[in-house]
Amino acid sequence: MAVDMNMQILIVDDYKTMLRIIENLLKQLGFKNVAQATDGSMALKMLREASYGLVISDWNMEPMTGLQLLKEVRADAKLKGMPFIMVTAESKVENVAAAKEAGVNNYIVKPFNAETLKQKISAVLGAF
Repeated sequence: MAVDMNMQILIVDDYKTMLRIIENLLKQLGFKNVAQATDGSMALKMLREASYGLVISDWNMEPMTGLQLLKEVRADAKLKGMPFIMVTAESKVENVAAAKEAGVNNYIVKPFNAETLKQKISAVLGAF
């Protein structure tokens, strides 16, 4: 199955520079439709109002963390199958375990480049 390069991707991070970096990497990889949310509750609202093919969310955000967002997405009947990649600066085993338990599809540790992002997206959505 080919990855739809036109699908909407939602990136969630409370740090605007990181949003820009991830968006640029996605565009380098050929994705055209990238939306941004600056916190978990904004992301949840956007996910419920439009159709997205992938969520890439930072872990450490206020007031709703990436983990809380993931749990909300998995608890929502319409969104529970949403491919979800968590981004974090820490690769603590307990964080990875908590994210896996909550149903994350993949995990990226900062800093990362376009190639790493491509590998993680391919692992979740299929090769492109």
